[in-house]
Parts: sequence; C-alpha cells; structure tokens
Amino acid sequence: MDEAIQRALSRGHTIDITTTGRRSGLPRRIELVFHNFDGRLFLSGVPSHRKRSWIANMEADPNFTFHLKGPGATAHLPATARVITDESERRAIMPLVANAWGRRDLEAMVANSPLAEVSLADQAA
Repeated sequence: MDEAIQRALSRGHTIDITTTGRRSGLPRRIELVFHNFDGRLFLSGVPSHRKRSWIANMEADPNFTFHLKGPGATAHLPATARVITDESERRAIMPLVANAWGRRDLEAMVANSPLAEVSLADQAA
C-alpha cells in the first residue's frame, strides 16, 4: 500500500463504501465516515431504531469496497467487514466514536448505532 493511502487511512474522514445489496445483489454505494483507532478501522453511524441498509448488506456479505476520496489519496480498496454486535465490544469502541463526533448520547449509540470493523485486503497480506 503506498504512502499516500497509508496517510489517508491513518485518520478518519469521509469515504464511500460499495456493498452488495442483500436482496438485489446489485452494488450499493453510500457515503460514510470511517474512524482509525490505534490502527483499527471502523465504520459507524448515528443511532437509529431502524437497521441501516449498508450494515444489513454487510451482514449478508461482508465483502465490500472501501473508496478513499479527496485531495490526499484516491483508491478503491477491497475490504471485509466484521459487524460488531457484542455489547462489551461495542461498549469499548463506541466511546471513541462518540468522542470523535462530540456526541453525549453514548447509551443510545451503544444500543442503536451500526458498527463494523474493517479489514482491508492489503492489511491481511
């Protein structure tokens, strides 16, 4: 992985992801923000009682594309998601997400925010 991509991954910012639609089988692209906490990449979202399509798609097929965009680096990286549902793991990660976003509704985030850890294909190599 080149240096510009590594730099872009070292801090969270806006990206796109493309998942495979769990019912349609078609590509579904959406803009999200990722986080890098101690070298681990995470995707999350604001609390909602309705499951987000992108997280449901990742549950059905964890393979997706992580699209870096912006002035620092542009890349389309193959990735795998691990959807995090374990409450103790969510309680360990969500305070970091809440802090990054300046949110104070930690309990709502733990209970109702989508959360997935990202493994990039180049990280596994």
